[in-house]
Amino acid sequence: MENQKQKKSFGQWLKTSITVRMLMVGILILVLLIPLSYIKNLIQERAYRQEEVVREINQKWGNEVLLYGPVLKVPYQIHTLKKTWDDKTKSYSEEDIITIQHAFFFPNTLNIESNIESETLGRSIYESVVYTADMKIKGSFTTPNFETQDIAESDILWNKTTVIINSTNLKGIKSNLELKLGVESYPLRSRYTQNSYTNTLETKFLKENSLPKENAIDFSLDLIINGSEQLRFIPVGRETNVSMTSNWASPSFNGNYLPNPKTKEISQSGFNANWKVLQINREFEQEFFGELPQINSSAFGVKLLIPVDEYQKSERATKYGYLVIALTFLVFFLIQTISKIHIHPFQYLMIGLALSMFYTLLISISEHSSFLQAYAIGGVSVILLISMYSKAILKSFKFMGFIAASLIALYTFIFVIIQLENYALLVGSIGLFLILGTIMMVSRKIDWGND
Repeated sequence: MENQKQKKSFGQWLKTSITVRMLMVGILILVLLIPLSYIKNLIQERAYRQEEVVREINQKWGNEVLLYGPVLKVPYQIHTLKKTWDDKTKSYSEEDIITIQHAFFFPNTLNIESNIESETLGRSIYESVVYTADMKIKGSFTTPNFETQDIAESDILWNKTTVIINSTNLKGIKSNLELKLGVESYPLRSRYTQNSYTNTLETKFLKENSLPKENAIDFSLDLIINGSEQLRFIPVGRETNVSMTSNWASPSFNGNYLPNPKTKEISQSGFNANWKVLQINREFEQEFFGELPQINSSAFGVKLLIPVDEYQKSERATKYGYLVIALTFLVFFLIQTISKIHIHPFQYLMIGLALSMFYTLLISISEHSSFLQAYAIGGVSVILLISMYSKAILKSFKFMGFIAASLIALYTFIFVIIQLENYALLVGSIGLFLILGTIMMVSRKIDWGND
């Protein structure tokens, strides 16, 4: 009889003990970390799939465009005296070894006007932003200076001078390229370049009247090219001026140089931007002898952004999943403790799984609509489900309304934090402080000593 009383009292203690309830809730929260981690992996998997599809679209349409040039390429001779000992004559014989190297001269002025017509291409549920850029390139070359390298005029091979342009995207070029130098026009042809980030386009040998031997000579080039995501230029001119107009309303200006803020305009119909870069602003010279350097790090331009990234926002939302589950469990725990209503661990588990389902709804719906719509649909669905379930557990419309109000406030708070960038930490800290203060005020009514 006493054993039965002891068993009954022990079972009653397990059922009513606040400490046991707290341990049980803590263990359930740890268990629910497992489905949340799977949801995070699902978001990352879908994001990787999106990146793969976008890359495939971009490769077929045309990858990002980086333009480097035009550059004047002038070959010259280097003389090396080679002495050889002759045993028969008992003297040295001398031989002049001639090697050909190249000098590269950047233009004195470089003006680029670019009109970017953008659009989105989709495959399945994914889309990428692509564009067609219509560019007018003008400028001038001044007389090259070989005196700094002590190169004699007779060693300069003017008759083998060419002009080159480097680009990362030859596939996207949609017009026949003819570079006009003075009164002459020269078609550009691709040339194989090993181990280079850019591909080279080069003219045939320039005619005498196209060479800037004595006077500066003007050049012009019209280029229509398909690209995706980015359009960038390297400021090779002694003075480089670039102007861009586009119908894309979400540009991100990047690189070493930003556009003039007085001329930059961004609206719902597109953007306008202008750059001016002088030689003194750069980290490289106007001429190079031997090899053309890799100066891609000096590029500047624009990146066309898709305004919202649903997967990034969904991933940010899942980071607060632990907070949502913990605070919801805490609300049920406080109600249970204050009202002396028994809630079974299985019921806590069902509530936790319902909260986890919000994130799968968010991901799946946002792939077919906006993040706001997906968040609203997922949030309303979960709040209604848990509220109705709490009515069956707690047997009270008052507690059901309190649960619904708490969840609405919590999901609204999380949504506001996700939308904010600069003030996310500030708003989050204030919100958590208020939540903690509310919990402390409510928990004063609990008799912690009667356990």
